[in-house]
Amino acid sequence: MGIHVIKMPDIGEGIAEVELVEWHVKEGDDITEDMVLADVMTDKATVEIPSPVHGKVVKLGAKAGTVMAVGADLVHIEVEGAGNLKPGAAGHGAAAHGGGVPAAGGQQVKVAPDAGAPASA
Repeated sequence: MGIHVIKMPDIGEGIAEVELVEWHVKEGDDITEDMVLADVMTDKATVEIPSPVHGKVVKLGAKAGTVMAVGADLVHIEVEGAGNLKPGAAGHGAAAHGGGVPAAGGQQVKVAPDAGAPASA
C-alpha cells in the first residue's frame, strides 16, 4: 500500500488559488477513478475535481471554504502499490499534477488531474 497525493490542479491561465467549495468525499471513503472528490470555485467558474486513482481517502487537505493555492495537497489517497508520496516527503510541492481548462464566465468545468508528475527532458 502506498499514498497517492492529489494536488490542486491548475484550472486556468493565471489562476493561482481557488476556494474549496464542497467535499464529495470524507476520510475513510473508498473511491474510484474519475469519482468527483471536491468542487472548487474561481472568479469565473465552479470546477469539479475528479480522482485519477482508485483507493481510500486518508487525509483531506483543507476544510470547505478554504482558499487553496494551485499545487497544494488536496487529498491523500491510500492506493495499491507504491503511490506517489516518497517516504519522508512533506507532500507540499508547488507543482500541480493536473491539467488546466480555461473556463468561460459562470460555467462548470470538469478537470482531470494527471496520474503523476510530467516527465522531464
